[in-house]
Amino acid sequence: MTQKILLAYNPTRMATTLTQDPPQKRIAILGSTGSIGTQTLNVVRRHPKLFSIEVLCAGSNAELLVAQAIEFRPNAVVIADDTKYAEVQNALADSDTKVYAGPDAMIDLMEMPTIDMVVASIVGFAGLRPTLRALECGKPVALANKETLVVAGALVTETATKHRTPILPVDSEHSAIFQCLIGEYAIDKIILTASGGPFRGMTRDQLATVTVEQTLKHPNWNMGRKVTVDSATLMNKGLEVIEAKWLFGVDIRDIEVLVHPQSVVHSMVQFSDGSIKAQLGVPTMETPIQFALTYPQRVESHLPRLDFTHYKNLTFEAPDRNTFRCLDLAYHACETGGNMPCIMNAANEVAVKQYLEGRISFLDIADYVEHSMQTAHYIPNPTLEDLLQTDKTIRHQ
Repeated sequence: MTQKILLAYNPTRMATTLTQDPPQKRIAILGSTGSIGTQTLNVVRRHPKLFSIEVLCAGSNAELLVAQAIEFRPNAVVIADDTKYAEVQNALADSDTKVYAGPDAMIDLMEMPTIDMVVASIVGFAGLRPTLRALECGKPVALANKETLVVAGALVTETATKHRTPILPVDSEHSAIFQCLIGEYAIDKIILTASGGPFRGMTRDQLATVTVEQTLKHPNWNMGRKVTVDSATLMNKGLEVIEAKWLFGVDIRDIEVLVHPQSVVHSMVQFSDGSIKAQLGVPTMETPIQFALTYPQRVESHLPRLDFTHYKNLTFEAPDRNTFRCLDLAYHACETGGNMPCIMNAANEVAVKQYLEGRISFLDIADYVEHSMQTAHYIPNPTLEDLLQTDKTIRHQ
């Protein structure tokens, strides 16, 4: 296999243990009130000498955004829901923090020269434009928003390459692959592990009656509602397959998915000589977040250590692609290329929203996505405007 170089990855560069404090890194968090955003702030709390918060951006959770701003005293905050602007502005009136509203403000603030790094953790398509602007402005991006690369992988990687701006993976699986690749060259294949979600082993007949409450009870991970549903349908793993293709420059046919219910082996890489490297750890997102923020150094963490005596068996099995059809839909979208991954992603976001609102069943999610992929207008070589229009069309059909 001909391997491209990961944008954040220099194969001759080794991760090292930090022996002295580097200059404080000023962080902007896109999606600060979500699961990844709040865990990023946990990392900052533990390492105040290493990090400070320059910008916080949230969707509509004004109350939590205000609390974060009071604690971390950022230069600026953005509430994307402009109906909440007055609430945030009034709550922070006695502080030095500037308050902005609307999605465009989030994009514009990426140009601030005082931002050293951006954590892109907005869920869904909404993360694409601010992430692109951050890369255009030369801001290293710690990427947790997988949809950005799913929808516009070619555009995002071209932008990062043009501006020589690194992308560092935050997802536990992609961080694991990244760590396995340090000091390595010849990839044979990537092995992405999946927990299998709450419905592993269930039949289609059983899935026909599952509830939203059951879906949101992930056995291993504490995640947002949309990501948890995606995990249950295996769409999340499909999105990660596409993301891995762009991050690591491998053919999608060389990315394998294995179900690993214990979520201890976060992912693996097989090399040309048959050797396999795996990255293991307890199931917490704070470890890959911290590694992305401090790379190429490793910084001490007080998070729980993996105790193998608590895991008598580590098991692996093939995913049930007939029951959980979203995984193959993602492979098909990636192989088709063009705006097909954008079609798939938008349809999935719509379907998951409808499911969480009780308007469709669990099995309807895959059916809705497949129908959209079969009927939407296909564009082989889409521009950014084409992708924005595709997303808008799917959401309003």
